[in-house]
Amino acid sequence: MGRSYAEASVQPDFWHQRWHDNQIGFHQDKPTPLLLKHWPALGMPAGAKVFVPLAGKSLDMVWFASQGYRVLAVELSQLAVDQFIEEHELVPETHESRYGTHYIAGSVEIIRGDVFALDAGALADCSVVFDRAALIALPPALRQRYASETYALLPSGCRGLLITLEYRQHEKQGPPFSVPEAEVRELFDQQWHIEVLERRDILEQQPSFVTEGVTALDTVVYRLIRR
Repeated sequence: MGRSYAEASVQPDFWHQRWHDNQIGFHQDKPTPLLLKHWPALGMPAGAKVFVPLAGKSLDMVWFASQGYRVLAVELSQLAVDQFIEEHELVPETHESRYGTHYIAGSVEIIRGDVFALDAGALADCSVVFDRAALIALPPALRQRYASETYALLPSGCRGLLITLEYRQHEKQGPPFSVPEAEVRELFDQQWHIEVLERRDILEQQPSFVTEGVTALDTVVYRLIRR
């Protein structure tokens, strides 16, 4: 019997294949509207470094750079990194480290590597984290590890904008997975102050979810502040 999507999504090969087959419905052709709306609520000064986990080729990275922020992104797929560089006509400097291959172009640095290979040194000067598609890309066991290992590396006072989806998990296979508010609080409450900034019904804007049988779909935006 084959593995379920949830089981397969634990494996790097799953994501490499998604990029190879161009099955990247999670990619957006513009910066995330909820980012533009709620970013001011973080009060981050220009020059702050933004950690973007599981970044893909997100245009959010370009938006951050245009606003005067520095970006430290981590992405597993070489195809995603290559496409980002090509689509924005970048000529990055590269070097290797224990974290992977670093691509640096202007104020954007992308590490082609595993987000779980990072340590506190890698994230020491990140004063903000933007997570639109990372937490919801991970099945439950990896979400626990991601919160307790990766988020735990971020320094005290770090601020975050986290965007999740909520739906009845039995109605659709993830990823993206449903991560209800109760789970967000269970994962982060000990180390982060958590505030819901917005909850929005988006089912009408997501026909693929309707096709799969999803009957209710919310997106939720959280502001996080590291204790």
